[in-house]
Amino acid sequence: MDTKLYTWHKIAANRASLVFNENAIAEVAIGERMICIGAFQNALFAFAHKCPHAGVLLSTGYIDSAGNVVCPMHQYKFNIRNGRNTSGEGYFMRHWRIDEREDGVYVGLSE
Repeated sequence: MDTKLYTWHKIAANRASLVFNENAIAEVAIGERMICIGAFQNALFAFAHKCPHAGVLLSTGYIDSAGNVVCPMHQYKFNIRNGRNTSGEGYFMRHWRIDEREDGVYVGLSE
């Protein structure tokens, strides 16, 4: 059971209003923080804007068929669901909860 407290931020009026690139990744701002929203298997996922290894924008990468966010620089892979590095380098990609509600799409940042 998840016992963390979250501050929820509305990022879009609905899924259709998110602007995804050709690689199924959108960029959104929460205050001054940029994050990525990925679409995979009809679900939305919120994750870090930059690769934890080289700082490259993950929005310029892609989501592979296994549900990994692939960094465009070194092809390091991170599970879109939990942020774990799946290509063996030991890094961790920040990720956050996302909730689609009747009044919009929200990202929960842990307190």
